[in-house]
Amino acid sequence: MSLEGKLVSEINIKSCGDVFHEIFRYRPHHISSMSPDKIQNVDIHEGEWGTVGSVIFWNFTHDGKEKVAKEIIEEIDEEKKLVKFKVIGGDLLDFYKSIYLTVHVETKGEDNLVTWILDYEKLNPDIPDPHTLMEFCLNVTKDIETHHLTGKLESQIEIKSDGDVFHEIFRYRPHHISTMCSDKIQNVDIHEGEWGTVGSVLFWNYVHDGKEKVAKEIIEVIDEEKKLVKFKVIGGDLLETYKSFYLTVHVETKGESNLVTWILEYEKQNSKVPDPHTLMEFCLNVTKDIETHHLKCDT
Repeated sequence: MSLEGKLVSEINIKSCGDVFHEIFRYRPHHISSMSPDKIQNVDIHEGEWGTVGSVIFWNFTHDGKEKVAKEIIEEIDEEKKLVKFKVIGGDLLDFYKSIYLTVHVETKGEDNLVTWILDYEKLNPDIPDPHTLMEFCLNVTKDIETHHLTGKLESQIEIKSDGDVFHEIFRYRPHHISTMCSDKIQNVDIHEGEWGTVGSVLFWNYVHDGKEKVAKEIIEVIDEEKKLVKFKVIGGDLLETYKSFYLTVHVETKGESNLVTWILEYEKQNSKVPDPHTLMEFCLNVTKDIETHHLKCDT
């Protein structure tokens, strides 16, 4: 039985192929922030990031155990978006006389195909092929993709109008918002449940980026102490470009002013989808319109 072997696996990613290649060439030390349960730390021991001959030291968790690997970059091919590592130290050499890991990216239309290749020679025939290590590489790939497709925007704005009233509007009376900013929100209906309750489903007609749009949302969280309401988008235009989308609005009282915080959390369908900065601006402008409406009513 041959002690030498080769495993090849491919996985499609929606995030940018160039960025993915750049991470493994120039920024492997950033992977721990994208996949912290699998890779805890990456240091450079010799040379410079992104150069053939540089030596990199990995701390990682594989098969439920903390392990280390010392690797030298053997090859970099920019045209193929390829980086090849040779393991020269660490736990893997307790089982393999030699092992190489190659990662490269091919662009296929909107998708990018990441290929992992493990070339190895076992120390003896009782040692298993490194299928779990291949699974580890594919799962790290998924974590990197998720990191680049998910995002969070947070913005704050001060209002002079009553913070309790502002929270009450988004909890109990979102259907009144169309009278306060009719150019942005035309209508809000309740489709399931009751106003002001977790699990109720709301349907919004609004104008964003100059286009009439709709959103179907479920209220996921209500926190009276924090004056917070969290909505999950479950239908409508946003889900054409985002796999998931959440909007949270809450109010903090600071002296005479009230601080309104908007949080947008999202996962893009692909890397070409922009971060929702214009939607954040929309939310802030709706906040201003609600404030203006109540300040006029108070005078």
